[in-house]
Amino acid sequence: MTPLGFVLHIAGFVMPAFGVALVLWLGLRVRRAGRQSAAVQLGWLFAAGCVVLLAGLAYFGRDGKMATYAALVLAQGSVAWWLRGR
Repeated sequence: MTPLGFVLHIAGFVMPAFGVALVLWLGLRVRRAGRQSAAVQLGWLFAAGCVVLLAGLAYFGRDGKMATYAALVLAQGSVAWWLRGR
């Protein structure tokens, strides 16, 4: 695998976490919720999503399982709820 192929492979793996994080972050921005900066909020949401994707990969042995994506939405939604109150 070439270095470019590796980077694209990793980008494709974390893209669902980034997409959900971006949607939730925009919701937080529209509601002007939370005291952290926008970058900190997006970082927390993205980090939580990456952890869930890695846990799903470790548990199932492959990525792309619907259970992992359901856990991704639940985890990032919980983090957004937590950030909303802070």
